[in-house]
Amino acid sequence: MKLSKWLLVVSMFLLSIGLTESNPASASAEGLAPLEPAAAADRLDLTMGSAKMIHNGVIYQSAQPVAAKEGRTYIPFSSIAARYGYAISYDAAKKESIAANDKHRLVFKIGSGFAARDGVQTKLAGAAYISNGYLMVPLRSWGEMADSTIAVVGKQITLKWSTAVIPPKPTADFEVQPAEIYAGQTLVTYVDHATNATGMPFMDERWTGRMDVFPDAGIYIVTREVEDSNGVWSDPYSVTVTVKPPNLPPVADFATDKPQYRIGETVTYTDLSSDDENAIVRSAFTGNDKAFFEPGDKAVTLTVEDKNGLTSTVTKTVTVTSEVLYTKDEYDRLFTATGDIYAVDGQAVLNYPSYKYAIVSEPSQMIRSNSPETLVQEGIEYHAQMTGKVRFMFHNVNKIGYPVTIHLLATNMGNSSVNYNKSAAGMGGPTASPELAGKLSTSRYLTSLASNPAPQWSTIRPGETIEVLPEIAKTPIKPGESLSSYVDAYSDKELLYNIVVTAVGKDPKAELQNLPVMPRDGVHVRGTFYNADRSIAIEDVLGATPQRIMFGEKGGIDTILDGIDETTGQLEYNRGNYGVLYRLHLSHVAPRTMIALNARGGLYTGAFLVNNQLVTVANNQALRSSDQAAVMYRTGLLEEDVDIVFTIASGSNLPIAMTFTPLPPLRP
Repeated sequence: MKLSKWLLVVSMFLLSIGLTESNPASASAEGLAPLEPAAAADRLDLTMGSAKMIHNGVIYQSAQPVAAKEGRTYIPFSSIAARYGYAISYDAAKKESIAANDKHRLVFKIGSGFAARDGVQTKLAGAAYISNGYLMVPLRSWGEMADSTIAVVGKQITLKWSTAVIPPKPTADFEVQPAEIYAGQTLVTYVDHATNATGMPFMDERWTGRMDVFPDAGIYIVTREVEDSNGVWSDPYSVTVTVKPPNLPPVADFATDKPQYRIGETVTYTDLSSDDENAIVRSAFTGNDKAFFEPGDKAVTLTVEDKNGLTSTVTKTVTVTSEVLYTKDEYDRLFTATGDIYAVDGQAVLNYPSYKYAIVSEPSQMIRSNSPETLVQEGIEYHAQMTGKVRFMFHNVNKIGYPVTIHLLATNMGNSSVNYNKSAAGMGGPTASPELAGKLSTSRYLTSLASNPAPQWSTIRPGETIEVLPEIAKTPIKPGESLSSYVDAYSDKELLYNIVVTAVGKDPKAELQNLPVMPRDGVHVRGTFYNADRSIAIEDVLGATPQRIMFGEKGGIDTILDGIDETTGQLEYNRGNYGVLYRLHLSHVAPRTMIALNARGGLYTGAFLVNNQLVTVANNQALRSSDQAAVMYRTGLLEEDVDIVFTIASGSNLPIAMTFTPLPPLRP
């Protein structure tokens, strides 16, 4: 045998048993056939016993040198996986090391002679082991599992692999809309959800069973195939379409509880409309007054609409006789819902005797931040150093030109920790309506107050700043929007409170030291006020004859609080007494008395707690003139004591009159 042939035989034998520690140069690719992929784009050069790795000409340092063990060559798992672009993870429960990319998932386990590629078990050239804390895996096995070729010349080892990806077949997914399809009626839309890995437009598509309108009820199968730019067709994708019988329009119908009515008698309407699918989504009456105040035949119309947009209309006649049960004024006072508006004679209200009550001021603290009401820059709206219980009230409109957030910050300036809590709170907005923001914050604050929430305690360390009311900063205030809020806070030691306005995304705590104090707008109020809770107890009988109690009246009993603007040191007057909490205890409200609210200064909308029940004024509307009133409460057949708690709603106007008038007698 010639020498060259003998060497070839020896080489093939060594290839079959793998690299050896004594002569690593004698093994060519640890038994791998030296396939050289035409599209190979990555090359990794290694040296036995060295930690240097050369990947496409760039030098990297391996976690451990290339090592030989029991006749096999090993490489650090983490280092080789990184060069191949695999993401590495470890499953502690299974004690498995995982390398994954968009093509393969390779799983190795310490001490195991097997690994998994894409869920399929593979026998390794040697068991994985730990060296100096790093997992070592057999080089030949890694090459096979990672679709590589291996070439060995002396101590030099070269791995090559292709990064070329064969695009998967396209998919022909689609969706049929709408969800409910009616035979002969529904225009069907086909929504494309197909995928194409080439990124090119589809060259062709084939449909089976596709129709824009299905003529008959039943089950249909619609199938689609698409062809990509490589000429590869997708697998068929099918959708089962259930077509319902044609939809019938609803049938509008209603009835009244009587064939005819007296003037001022309540009419009860019962909607009797029907639909073949029981799917009426809208019912709209016109002319269905609760009562009529002129005799004659009254046309009442009902229109109903089903979920598919089909409608039906019916008109019936309600006959009203000339007999009078109640006048309109009597009816409104008897039957207007609590919180709703009814018409009054605004001038006549001024003729009601104004009750001269007495106010007991409670030693409470309140901060009102309403100047500038219109925000034109970022900065500090107000700051004050306070101890004990404090009620915060702020109301602002964003005119800065970009979205902002408002933050209430508390800083411990002392040398010992401060125990702090917050309790009742309410927020309105952001909204384009300042009146609505004020109404919502007032109603939510009073609702919170009525629930007597447990204080949320926390400790503020020396030098620490916390955000008191983070919920108000969750929703940005867009340009033109308003935000109004109340919160009750308490601290057992002094805190520095700052009300801060910043652009969305800024950290208010980090910005605090650099923010200027905003200048006052010269119109609205900001300041610290004391004795901001007012108790009014009335022992006399109210409601036996028409009476009124006035709040916010110029020169009246309800005088304006004075305080101090701690940003400037100047005297401040709480015009409107916004933020002041009023508690009325009425010991003797006459039987069958209506308590109502009459706006005397223009628009008013807010909320009241009446016997601990929230009443909003005026529900989904607002009092807009002195000729309107909103129902707050009606007493029953016996005298009652009534408790009313309220605060003047931001964005509303004063004064307001709380009226007490006898109810008309009920008639059969």
